[in-house]
Amino acid sequence: MWTPKPSSTLEYFAMLVADPTDIPLLEAAASLAHDEYPDLSNQAVPNAMDQLIGRLHRRLPADASPMARVRALNHFFFKDLGFRGNLNNYYDPDNSYIHLVLSTRMGIPISLAIVWLELAESLDLTAHGVSFPGHFLCKVSLSEGQVILDPFTGESLSREDVSERLHPFKRAHGLPPDEEAPLDLFLQPASAGDILFRMLLNLREIHRSHDDAMRELPIHERLVILRPDAWALRRDRGLCAARLGDKRTAARDLEGYLQHVQDAPDRAQVSAALSQLI
Repeated sequence: MWTPKPSSTLEYFAMLVADPTDIPLLEAAASLAHDEYPDLSNQAVPNAMDQLIGRLHRRLPADASPMARVRALNHFFFKDLGFRGNLNNYYDPDNSYIHLVLSTRMGIPISLAIVWLELAESLDLTAHGVSFPGHFLCKVSLSEGQVILDPFTGESLSREDVSERLHPFKRAHGLPPDEEAPLDLFLQPASAGDILFRMLLNLREIHRSHDDAMRELPIHERLVILRPDAWALRRDRGLCAARLGDKRTAARDLEGYLQHVQDAPDRAQVSAALSQLI
């Protein structure tokens, strides 16, 4: 039967996300790698970022305008440092681990965005991540307007570009491609908690696609820590634990789900899974 790992890494993650309004995004995102790289120092990523920030600041005059800072940041990030999307191995979990993104200069949109946003914050830019459907984006608010950036390619996007990228979302929801979409609704800033949640869902789906319950379960643990009132996440953790033979955790989570979600549409299926554990 599967044996739980020591909880110290989960306790560290829980400490980082304890206050949803004040989550240190870089540190919390970097800590997701502890499941695969338990010897990773908590200071490795902040220290590496400090070095990049120092290099970036030495390239800019103190009185550089916000637009000049954005241009300098993008040149530094995408040209000088060579950060780019990992096109050849997009679904490699390592693309989500910030310390490896920093060392390889490759990642997926959301992990590249976290590094870019940290640099933008050091320049006092009003920058945010955007949890856009299908592809994470960044935006910067300037007096001249908004700059929308694809962190995977470094491309600046017009509102027409963004609207075009909504077509797959419209198709998936049965909407005509020419129907007007409220773009500003899809360009709302993502909170640190929302960004971590999306990163964890990405990792969960990667491990699930490989039927790797051993690696999937720690992701469920973090999801539950991040959103403790989301009983569907506890259900998912319980089902994963059941696959690993941890009947106690599985039964606790499935019972809790059935007790708290009285009108659950999958009540019959979850009850059946629970009956096999008792």
